[in-house]
Amino acid sequence: MAKKQALCRKKSKNFLGGQFRIMSSCERLKEVRSTLGLTQIKFAERIGIAPSYLAGMELGDKKLNDRTIRLINMEFNVNEHWLRTGEGTMYDEESAVNLAKATSLFKSLTTAHQGVVLALLNALSDLQNADK
Repeated sequence: MAKKQALCRKKSKNFLGGQFRIMSSCERLKEVRSTLGLTQIKFAERIGIAPSYLAGMELGDKKLNDRTIRLINMEFNVNEHWLRTGEGTMYDEESAVNLAKATSLFKSLTTAHQGVVLALLNALSDLQNADK
């Protein structure tokens, strides 16, 4: 148990359920994955690590290392500083959250459905540009 506490020792305050509670780096990692709506397997695939290693990090049995933090930042636009320390926000901007969710959903579609989404996005872009 002492090892697990050492791996998850960096704690931050998080406002949940009307009160502040302390979150470890392990909990922040799991919160990122949950916010994106991804399973451990899908999340691990997206950042190129073994699902068992991700599970170990979420449980506090494995260390959330610099390489993994950078991979999460690059793939999902997660604020590295927040993931390390809990200070600041999970994402730098709201658009980053929307982009990560949209990218995840888009990648899960068939090629034919991706084409439909692209056509809709182009039409929306044209409408927006016409309003300017």
